[in-house]
Amino acid sequence: MPTVRRTGRANRPNYSGKHRRHGLHFLALTDEKGRLVWISAARPGRTHDITAARRDHILTHLRTAGLGALADLGFLGLDDNPDHPVIVTGYKATRARKLTPGDKEANRVLAAARAPVEHGFGHLKTWRILTKLRTDPTRATDLLRALLVLTNLEVNR
Repeated sequence: MPTVRRTGRANRPNYSGKHRRHGLHFLALTDEKGRLVWISAARPGRTHDITAARRDHILTHLRTAGLGALADLGFLGLDDNPDHPVIVTGYKATRARKLTPGDKEANRVLAAARAPVEHGFGHLKTWRILTKLRTDPTRATDLLRALLVLTNLEVNR
């Protein structure tokens, strides 16, 4: 999530080279209708999806609850049990391996199933306070969790 740039050495971890902007990184879980269920602690913007998921022990929590998750390609390689996967990701093309028509169709089906999830993220990003955030990740976590509650109150009306 992009934020207003803060200067100084202390804010360098919040710079994402991939997105070429300052921001914070957080993970969120939604239900099948796109309603936000859980938000992780905010981390510096340069944190990768897999790193954040491993630090939050997402796989352990999902397996314990008997749940699964649909994820984007940022989580490719996270699930360590190919026989009983908990996190389903799409297929990624490389220079050496082009996608087959079956892989492309699987990616289309996964994208259609993930559309409500993306709507849930989009709904959270409508809170303009997040774009003007100039605080550290610890304080941002409290704000994100408060917005989760407000978003759920708003959606359930």
